[in-house]
Amino acid sequence: MNHAQLLFPDFALILCGFLLCRYTALDRPIWDAVDKLVYFFLFPVLLFHSTVRSPLDLGAASSLMLAGVATAGCGVALTYALPHLPWIRRQFTQREYAASAQAGFRFNGFILLALADRLAGPQGPLLAAIIIGSCVPVLNVAAIWPMARASGEGLWSSLARNPLLIATLAGLLSNLAGLRIPEWAEPTVARIGGASLALGLMCAGAGLRIAALNQARTLTVCLLLIRHLVMPLCAWVLARLLGLSPAQTAVLLAFSAVPTAASCYVLAARMGYDGAHVAAVVTLSTLLGAASLSFALGVLR
Repeated sequence: MNHAQLLFPDFALILCGFLLCRYTALDRPIWDAVDKLVYFFLFPVLLFHSTVRSPLDLGAASSLMLAGVATAGCGVALTYALPHLPWIRRQFTQREYAASAQAGFRFNGFILLALADRLAGPQGPLLAAIIIGSCVPVLNVAAIWPMARASGEGLWSSLARNPLLIATLAGLLSNLAGLRIPEWAEPTVARIGGASLALGLMCAGAGLRIAALNQARTLTVCLLLIRHLVMPLCAWVLARLLGLSPAQTAVLLAFSAVPTAASCYVLAARMGYDGAHVAAVVTLSTLLGAASLSFALGVLR
């Protein structure tokens, strides 16, 4: 499987957003409006659709859910530890860390879903949906917490207003209750989700400043090492300890190695942070995704 080829569309969309914002009449004010559209409507629809569309059997999926949440928890714990390491915390400001910490543990669900179908056949998307449904609420809370603290906002008020978290929880509860999107509405909802991916990546590119690649370099390196090296190793250990099936192991390893979420930029920008550095981290993570997927699915698997 050519992982670089799979990741190329994401990077191409980031590049398109960068070029359009810098060299055409589609400048920054237009992308600010697109940011709001993605954050408040398109991404929430995508997350709800991803978590509600496949029936979830908690009993059969318990080991995979535990492995996914534990892998995500390892990423969160290591990321949260960075400001407490004396030789690292001097290299970045509190606001830089708060905005970009999420890149150390969040994941690109679209790439995971695309990979799952190839790795595990017809059951692949369902296995990926199990991981998405169980991990997204945890990771969204973990992503918002540092930003809420650094901005002085209350955590619960930030969570209560976060449309991404609300949509994910609503989808998970609807799934468990047996509710489904009507068949006649499915194509429209799916297309809205597709638009959210394209526009979210282009927004990340539009927010990218080349100078931001030199900002908080130590923090960037640490976050990308956690996302692309440590989390795949944690997933491999957990898959062996929990005795996951080959299909479950493949999807778990893919989850641990995909690039960070494109919505990292959207979330940081909407919560009042400078998204340029976050957009740079997302771009680098997308480039590194081919290497980490090859490592996880080729070497570890």
